[in-house]
Amino acid sequence: MIATRRQASSPADERAPGPDVEIRAGYRRFAGYSTRVLEVGPRPVERPAGRRHRKRNAALPPEPRLVLLHGYCDSADTWRPALAELARAGVSAIALDLPGFGDASALRSGAMLPQLDAFTAAVVKEQAALGDVVLVGNSLGGTMSLRAAQNPDLPVAGVVSIAAPGFVDTWLIRSVARYPLPLRLAASLPLPVPGFVVRAVAQHVVPRLLYADATKAEAEHVQRFLDLFPDYRSTTTRFEQARQLVGELATAYELDRISTPLLIIACGRDRLVSAASGKQLHALVPHSRLLVREDWGHCPQLDDPETLASVLSYFTTSAARRRDGSASAAPSPTAVGAAG
Repeated sequence: MIATRRQASSPADERAPGPDVEIRAGYRRFAGYSTRVLEVGPRPVERPAGRRHRKRNAALPPEPRLVLLHGYCDSADTWRPALAELARAGVSAIALDLPGFGDASALRSGAMLPQLDAFTAAVVKEQAALGDVVLVGNSLGGTMSLRAAQNPDLPVAGVVSIAAPGFVDTWLIRSVARYPLPLRLAASLPLPVPGFVVRAVAQHVVPRLLYADATKAEAEHVQRFLDLFPDYRSTTTRFEQARQLVGELATAYELDRISTPLLIIACGRDRLVSAASGKQLHALVPHSRLLVREDWGHCPQLDDPETLASVLSYFTTSAARRRDGSASAAPSPTAVGAAG
């Protein structure tokens, strides 16, 4: 479980997404893991002891904070288009590389989810000093957001779960856990598959797994995934890691412990986590709200960042109001859908 670390900053770190938007990139440490953080909104300042806070009128309530968590083999860069839209809407948000991915420290040996839990908890506690925290997770990030909501000790004001696995997954995810034979056969080949073959296959498959319409895939986002599979060895390592993770998902959830507002986004053209999975999660958490988008794929932050940012902004405002006691319920699916 060794992550491929980029030795230099991505060119995306150097580019601003528009003249009116600033996405700040930096490095911080949470629960012993170094990670890269992308951030929009007013700049926090440091107290002498190092605790981050924002200069604001003490009479004003703390503004909500979105914490964006990516999926397996992804990075914080997946959220750049949505971060730009959130910045334009005046919403404060951060996206982070999860341990084991992007520029974050590698995961240690042993179970993956407890390590990611500790990381997520440390992020939530830091951000809670700035305002109400709303967790937004895509795929694996959705799992981590749900698990954080299960922890009553964490100050989570709301959760948006997008395509979280472990409920009604597609045959592709199920086969990773139940049918490891292809992995064993590949490992037993007398010669490793050439790197250029691995990359050619990945370049064909990745856009179809992430996007609703593979023809609209942006090269820079596809390349981020291709960088994770530079050769045969790294590819088999990632598949073995995925198999371990799918196994851990079997006992990942205690949904009856979730009391915070929860918005579930299910995507009709998701080839990894079916829309039925989101509907099942909605049935298991009675107070949750469900938004089904038949035209979105596994990563709606890539398919339609503008609409997704509108949905997140609407939900965040509603969740913060409920926490303050000025609203009695999370937004209805109709209201949320109207945001896009």
